[in-house]
Parts: sequence; C-alpha cells; structure tokens
Amino acid sequence: MFKFLFKGRNKEVVVETQRQNFERLVTELNDAIDALPVKPRVTLDPTTGHVELHLPEQMPDEALALPAPVEDVTTEDEIATDDVPANEDPAPEAADAAEEAQRKVA
Repeated sequence: MFKFLFKGRNKEVVVETQRQNFERLVTELNDAIDALPVKPRVTLDPTTGHVELHLPEQMPDEALALPAPVEDVTTEDEIATDDVPANEDPAPEAADAAEEAQRKVA
C-alpha cells in the first residue's frame, strides 16, 4: 500500500574519496563562475589555504529585483508640529478654533 513512499531507498551509496570530492567541488564552483556575467575577484590566503571570492556590490539578478518599500509613517504629533513654524506658538490658533467651534454650537 505505501510502496511509493519507499521507492529509491535501495540505491547504492557512492563513497567519494577526498580527491574526488575536491575535484567535484572545484568543477561545480568553476561552472557557477562561468555562468556569471561579472566575474568575481579571487583571493587565495596561503597561510590558511582559504579561497575568498570578492563579488561586486550588486549582482545582475539583484538589479532586477524591486527595491524595498519605504514606509512613510508620520504620527499625529509630527503632523501638528509640521504645520506650525518654529517661532510661533500653536496655542493661540487652537484657542481661536475652540472659540469658533463653541459659537457654532450655541
């Protein structure tokens, strides 16, 4: 009944030697670099034996992506203070508005 779950489980496991593993990794890396339109700069550190790839700041496929949305969030306090110049006091305008609202109600 559940034979489809176990398909392919009887495959032989191929054991790679360190040389085969390293050659496969280098081949895959070279294939990936060949596919890039802009080639990275390669640095080899002789003391550690590490290979470092210096990629450009922006890859061609990243240039196609849309930029992240910029959130323009302003609070009520920012809106209230943006309307009033720095040298004026907002209180007289608020008092005039309150008096006018009381007149309309009465």
